[in-house]
Amino acid sequence: MLLVFRLIGESFRFAWDALRQNKLRTSLSLLGITIGIFIIIGVFTGVDTMRNKIQASVDKLGSNTLFVQKWPWIFGDSYPWWKYVNRPEPSYRDYLALRERMESAKGVCFEISSGSRTIKYRSSSVEGATINAATQEYDQTWNLEFENGRYFTESESKSATPVCILGAEIAEGLFGSAEPIGKQIKVMGRRVTVVGVFKKEGEDMMGMSQDKNVLIPMSLAKGIFDVNNERYNPQITVRGKDNISLEEVESELKGQMRAIRRLSPGQEDDFSLNKTTMLSNQLDIMFSAVNIGGWIIGGFSILVGGFGIANIMFVSVRERTNIIGIQKSLGAKSYFILLQFVFEAVVLCLMGGLCGLFLVYLLTLAASGIFDMPVVLYLNNIILGIGVSVGIGIISGFWPAYSASKLDPVEAIRS
Repeated sequence: MLLVFRLIGESFRFAWDALRQNKLRTSLSLLGITIGIFIIIGVFTGVDTMRNKIQASVDKLGSNTLFVQKWPWIFGDSYPWWKYVNRPEPSYRDYLALRERMESAKGVCFEISSGSRTIKYRSSSVEGATINAATQEYDQTWNLEFENGRYFTESESKSATPVCILGAEIAEGLFGSAEPIGKQIKVMGRRVTVVGVFKKEGEDMMGMSQDKNVLIPMSLAKGIFDVNNERYNPQITVRGKDNISLEEVESELKGQMRAIRRLSPGQEDDFSLNKTTMLSNQLDIMFSAVNIGGWIIGGFSILVGGFGIANIMFVSVRERTNIIGIQKSLGAKSYFILLQFVFEAVVLCLMGGLCGLFLVYLLTLAASGIFDMPVVLYLNNIILGIGVSVGIGIISGFWPAYSASKLDPVEAIRS
């Protein structure tokens, strides 16, 4: 153990001497390592931040939730829209049948939405609001948090009571700091009473937020517009019970939908069952491609830096040949000489890698301030950067170190 510490200490001293005595040559070689680590870890940090933000958005949909819709969540250039364009939209009738039949579901909800609406309260108005209408089970299929007030009662949902729940931005735009609960606002020409306000969420990476939404009961919406019309994006949301797997829920839902639509065994489905794993898989594919790009670009810089470090180590061996001869003549083993130069190469690479990590850290601070979004240099990326630096140091320093360990002590001293 003492030998290892001694080797590391000497290696730091020799590496520092190389950097101090040959500033330009060593700095240029370290620059390749610095840029390579900066690119690789910078890309990984950005990808991890984006992935976590988007995954948080996806998680809002629920890991055990399925969406019965006309169009599937397919991504790519070759989207076969002609296969789906003539499909019927999920209907209120489908919802009623599923609600009666689904045994593995915790909640089955029918939803529609209408965007770009204006909400008014006396002289105040908010534009660009989205009107969401849903059946009573909406709170069972979505995770709702309230800043103030409550959810609809069952009697309100059944009797088309003119009530609504506001998103935080809508409530702030209409009432400011005043109490919104119990006030009457105008929604699509109808006066409705505010019974609740959702907790402020802030817009996420996928644009999903309740902040600009107004939720009304489905029974009320039926008297305002056609709830089965395609332009209102009707969908049925099904959340499975906690003790039942998503695959079981999906299997039952598919069977029940085929029965409701009266599809024969040979017919294709005329509906889509979308789920969050479809989004997660697409994200994994996309971010994997970005990570590979980061490795390729950063790899070239690291390769150049590795050759530079190897060159420095060969020069260092040549300059210290007589010292190596003296060490060997005093009894130093070959492995001691080899480790000494390998550690020196590792230390040099670590200097470059730490500089790269420091630049990434500065970048995360700048990005967090500019984009008002927390960008974090995760520990696993720091460990990866240090690990890559150590690996490059071992690879680039091994051959010079090996050639130094094989020197004849007499010839080395005479040189």
